[in-house]
Amino acid sequence: MEAAATPLYHFISSHQSLTQKQPRCYSTNFGLVNAAETLSESSPSTSLESLSSLQFDYEKKFNSLNSVRAMHAKMIKLSNEWDSKKNMQYFISGYLEFGDFQSAAVLFFVGFAENYLYWNSFLEEYTYFGGTPCEILEVFSELHSKGVNFNTEILAFVLKICSKLRDMWLGLEVHACLIKRGFDLDVYTKCALMNFYGRCCGTESANKVFKETSMHDSLLWNEAILVNLRNEKWAEGLQMFRDMQALLVKANSLTISKVLQACGKLGALDEGKQIHGYVIRYALDSNILIRTALINMYVKNGNIKLARVVFDSTDNRNLPCWNSIISGYTALGYLDDAWELFHEMKTCNIKPDIITWNSLLSGHFLHGSYREVLAIVRRMQSAGYQPNRNSITSALQAVSELGYLRIGKEIHCHVLRNGFDYDLHIATSLVDMYVKNDDLQSAQAVFDCMTNRNVCAWNSLISGYSCKGNFEKAGDLLDQMKEEGIKPDIVTYNSMVSGYSTSNCIKEALGIIRRIKSSGMSPNVISWTSLVSGCSQQGYFREAFEFLTQMQDEGIKVNSVTVASLLQACAGLSLLHIGKEIHCLCIRNDFIDDVYVSTALIDMYSKCGNLENAQKVFQNLEDKTLASWNSMITGFAIYGLGTEAISLFDRMREANIQPDAITFIALLCSCKHSGLLDKGWKYFDHMKTDFGVVPTIEHYSCMVDLLGRVGYLDEASDFIQSMPMELNAAVWGALLTSCRIHGNVELGEIAAEHLFKLEPYNAANYALMMNLYALSNRWKDVDRIRDKMEAMGVKIGPVWSWLKVDQRIHIFSTAGKTHPEEGEIFFELYKLISEMKKLGYKPDTKCVVQNISEVEKEKALLGHTEKLAITYGLIRATSPAPIRVINNTRICSDCHTVAKYMSLLRRREIFLKDGVRFHHFRDGKCSCCDFW
Repeated sequence: MEAAATPLYHFISSHQSLTQKQPRCYSTNFGLVNAAETLSESSPSTSLESLSSLQFDYEKKFNSLNSVRAMHAKMIKLSNEWDSKKNMQYFISGYLEFGDFQSAAVLFFVGFAENYLYWNSFLEEYTYFGGTPCEILEVFSELHSKGVNFNTEILAFVLKICSKLRDMWLGLEVHACLIKRGFDLDVYTKCALMNFYGRCCGTESANKVFKETSMHDSLLWNEAILVNLRNEKWAEGLQMFRDMQALLVKANSLTISKVLQACGKLGALDEGKQIHGYVIRYALDSNILIRTALINMYVKNGNIKLARVVFDSTDNRNLPCWNSIISGYTALGYLDDAWELFHEMKTCNIKPDIITWNSLLSGHFLHGSYREVLAIVRRMQSAGYQPNRNSITSALQAVSELGYLRIGKEIHCHVLRNGFDYDLHIATSLVDMYVKNDDLQSAQAVFDCMTNRNVCAWNSLISGYSCKGNFEKAGDLLDQMKEEGIKPDIVTYNSMVSGYSTSNCIKEALGIIRRIKSSGMSPNVISWTSLVSGCSQQGYFREAFEFLTQMQDEGIKVNSVTVASLLQACAGLSLLHIGKEIHCLCIRNDFIDDVYVSTALIDMYSKCGNLENAQKVFQNLEDKTLASWNSMITGFAIYGLGTEAISLFDRMREANIQPDAITFIALLCSCKHSGLLDKGWKYFDHMKTDFGVVPTIEHYSCMVDLLGRVGYLDEASDFIQSMPMELNAAVWGALLTSCRIHGNVELGEIAAEHLFKLEPYNAANYALMMNLYALSNRWKDVDRIRDKMEAMGVKIGPVWSWLKVDQRIHIFSTAGKTHPEEGEIFFELYKLISEMKKLGYKPDTKCVVQNISEVEKEKALLGHTEKLAITYGLIRATSPAPIRVINNTRICSDCHTVAKYMSLLRRREIFLKDGVRFHHFRDGKCSCCDFW
């Protein structure tokens, strides 16, 4: 054996500035050596006969460290078998029990390190008694500095600990020592080196060690593959496995299980099936580790049937095997099957563990069963299991989705009682829970108590303030975040973009986009989608499409959220053709199964005048969520199809879908548009008692509108007086509209007085009151309202209608330029009116709010934009497709009558969307049955 190399301590000390670590103290005081010396000086000589007294009982425990040292010294001095494996193991345990970790490590290096079988057990026992792997390295360095030479097994063991501790510099010196002494060709050492470089330097360095080895036996191949897979180089590891099989090198069970994991990560089902064949061919299918990996692989590839086949054919199912199949069922949404397996495993005397419960929790949360998540937590505690970090996180996420702030606070108390508040992941989840429940004060309090905040905690709080419009506080947090050395990421900035966009601050949102670019990052799909979504929510539909163009110019592809926001913009602008194109895009990109996209499609088709397509999308949905049911019921409501809406609600209840406040708003709207007073009262009275939904101001407003439309104005007034909340403009507006329909000036004046106070600059309220006065020929009052408007500076905006013909939008407005084909349009309109009069049509001049002659009023009626738009559609639309007209105000009774006659005379379907609802004219009839 060569002389000892330079002591490791000196190597490390000279590189402290590179490692950024505190110098280790390697002055080890070996207790066993001192004890031996003491014994040799003070103990009398022992005869050979006394050796028999050293055959002690190994079950007997030492009572102190001194007793361990004394007995060890006595064994060394008097017995030839003092270094037997059994004796050494006995003394190692003794030293560990009384905290002399250094002596235990010395004994291990002397007697066990060359045997690989003892490594893991020694490390486990060492750490169990409170020792740290770092102390083992200290002993190694001390022995090395004293000139002790170690063989390859010991050096490989040291490399393993270096890998565990990420001690790169010591590992590099060991490698240098191996090269110097010619040990680097040893197979076990090569494996240790690959493991070390893989953990400390990356897979490239580890692969370099592998490639530089001339002889690649099975041990090296397996280790090389595992190194790549441990570093999540799934494709590379799978390719190495292929190369290994091409050379007919056999893989071990651990490698096969990890390669199957890679197939799951990569979605490589075909490759996974081939490996399954390999397992069967080499009779490895009885290995429970491999079978569990096969189940996981099939689950990750979405093939629960094959996963179940593997599970059912497994005889010696252990707990991990059960957990894998249960986790698979929950992950893929087969929750009932998961519970069946859960009960079955109990009958097989397999006791579930915390992993089993957490699989059920995460699966139910993933598939929207938020209430069940909380129920499972309670059931889990009743069964004697304490929720851990993952359990608590799932519960907090469910609370966030449900808005159950009180339960969230209870979970917070549990966290504090059980000392989980130090956990960074749980603390971040608490901040997020409070933010999503609009309790920013509590979120800030949790955040302030966090000693180690990660970027997720910062992002959550910044997002909370941004979404609430408190941009000053959000900006301060952003600056504080930078001061504390936390670099904002794209999520940080995206939360600001989203906050500004939804708060109608589009310019500021664009400023954040520029800030992202200036910080060296690139705005991603979420950045641009936040802008598109914000614009769509705020009614800036054209701007939404402009930002889409910029997004595409930067080469960013849309995602499902972008598409849903664009569909919302299409619905707002009634752009049916573009909506259909986006629908095609959804099909091509597999967005069609996304719940938000499908719901947005239903809404878009409904609001663009194609209820038939909306129904088709709804019917094709396999997983109909509450939002999709609500959207379809709303679609029926805006077409005045109250009976159909109620029938759909009944189907929804049969499907065990619990309605919410939005459901009842849709139902009440369908009742008011169809005049179904009894049904409306029924749903209003039962929504709280039968479904636990507390009526809001929107529900009360619907009932006022319903009562007023059917002529029960006094009842509507009494209902308003009994409302248990502060009245808003929607309630008084509903009453004034009903007074306009039925000509009740007295009650209309009361409603208008409240509206003028609540919304002094809303021109629609003044217009309604002028219409009401005009119906009663109270022209002085009409002039008075007009003068009041002028004094307030309130102007009635232009009325417009538009339709699309041959991919071009044609707008007809009371302001601005006239249509270039106006002459031909009026010629055709006069012709149509003449034909209508022969069929009994009489102009409804009450729709004209001007004190002029009847002849002039008839002429004024001809200028209504709806009539002009429909007439142009009849002239220019060459296909038999329905004519679709969009109007920004409520259609007047005369235009409604004219549209019915036009559909009869020209045999054309006409869809007209006014400011409130849809009218579908066909064969002289309207879908609203003249009730609107």
